[in-house]
Amino acid sequence: MKHFNIFPLTLLGLLLSCSQPDPTIRTITTDVLKDKIAGGWAGKIIGVTYGAPTEFRALGHTFEDSIRWTPKDAIGALTQDDLYVQLTFLMTMDQFGIDAPAKKYQELFAKSGYMLWHANAQSRKNYFDSIFPPRSGAPEFNFHANDIDFQIEADYIGFISPGMPNSATKLADKIGHIMNYGDGYYGGVFLSALYAEAFFEKDIRKIVDKALLSLPAESDYAKVIRDVLMLNDKNPFDWHASWKVLEDKWGKTHICSAGEAFNIDAKFNGAYIVMGLLYGNGDVMKTLEITTRCGQDSDCNPSNAMAILGVINGFSHLPGAMQKSVTQMQDSLFIFTDYNFRKAVDKTYQYAINHVVAEGGAVTPDKVNVKIQNPVPATLEISFPKMVLSEKVSIFDEKRWKLSGNWKTFQLKPEENNVKANQAKFASKKGDALEIDFEGTAISLEGNWKKDGGKAELYIDGKLNNTFDTYFFYNKQEQAPINISHALNLSPGKHVLKLVVTGEKKPESQDSRIYVSDALVFKEK
Repeated sequence: MKHFNIFPLTLLGLLLSCSQPDPTIRTITTDVLKDKIAGGWAGKIIGVTYGAPTEFRALGHTFEDSIRWTPKDAIGALTQDDLYVQLTFLMTMDQFGIDAPAKKYQELFAKSGYMLWHANAQSRKNYFDSIFPPRSGAPEFNFHANDIDFQIEADYIGFISPGMPNSATKLADKIGHIMNYGDGYYGGVFLSALYAEAFFEKDIRKIVDKALLSLPAESDYAKVIRDVLMLNDKNPFDWHASWKVLEDKWGKTHICSAGEAFNIDAKFNGAYIVMGLLYGNGDVMKTLEITTRCGQDSDCNPSNAMAILGVINGFSHLPGAMQKSVTQMQDSLFIFTDYNFRKAVDKTYQYAINHVVAEGGAVTPDKVNVKIQNPVPATLEISFPKMVLSEKVSIFDEKRWKLSGNWKTFQLKPEENNVKANQAKFASKKGDALEIDFEGTAISLEGNWKKDGGKAELYIDGKLNNTFDTYFFYNKQEQAPINISHALNLSPGKHVLKLVVTGEKKPESQDSRIYVSDALVFKEK
């Protein structure tokens, strides 16, 4: 029998095992991590200013006019809500820590001083009406639940979650439900997952595929992104053809702006972000142009798309003129914040380091070891199941409405209070009422939030559905037209809506008026 000395083989095995990378860890250098975070913030700045002149100028069609942008225009990002709104959440973290309760995030956001619209505005109003997260973003209390708001202000969540999609989703669950739910919430989940993967992957298709795993496959958000991927495979060189298919299938599915060409839906605009990334194929200017020309919220969408490229490439690999323009403004404050670009990068980097360690990773002076997370889909939420617009009924349609009491006509001039012109009827005395018969599964009353708004009760088929308050005058901002109350998930068939003015109001309101302009009736699709 021969005898073998096994020690050399054992030693060789040990050496080989030590040289093999840990399959549970992803590693990035500290310098590269910070450079990518800087690239993400710079991308937000560049993208939002590139698309700003086109915002909502192409509704239901592509934007085909010339786009005039130069790197020096980046300074305009200092006044853009794509930046200062989410910086409010970072300021909340600075003051109360990342684990602050959602209500505290909502409070600082609600009291921030800047104007807000759609889901954000409803969340602000909800705070002052003592409706707190997660109810403040839920469809019962927020008819804008599927809107784009969280999607455009969730970038920092991805920036501080390199390679950690599940950690990003956990934070998104808390922040996103302040103002959104369902597909609106998924917008922030998807974007933060895109960023999480972009720290370690350059192939855009792989990044999108990986980010999709953070969404429930049954959600409409996941479905529309899969459609974009399919269309890109089918028409790899013709984004216009793909855009037309998306518009025909998804362009009329939005709820809060039902019946209008205007579409602030998160998933629809999210599809445009992915369109720009796929058809732009890594080219900065091409990505910006395509995402912008897709239309709708065409400053927010290129801002997100460019931020993703910024994370992929890092600040140091952006075009030189872009680097220069951002560097020149790096010490200028974004309005309503105590943040500038330099501080945003430094603070985000530190939050990212802390987040990695908190989630089981490790950091050395020159390396960040991220514990790999296999994406887990967010919980399935459906804001407005099977709802499609059936009809829009003006308050001036005398054949449909029954008004009792003293209802008067109100005409708002376009220049008043920074809101669109609208006509409505209003009443303020206790017992003033209106009724409408309708057939469907949901109904929304449109009207005005104003400084003289009051309280009312909404009845469906004789039963109290909800009470609501139309007072709103934050930072001299009012809203018109806007959803003032709604009833969801009714049994299919005929129903009667009745609104009763209570004559009550908040102490700060100038009157107890209730303004009504239209009813939006929805049926099952």
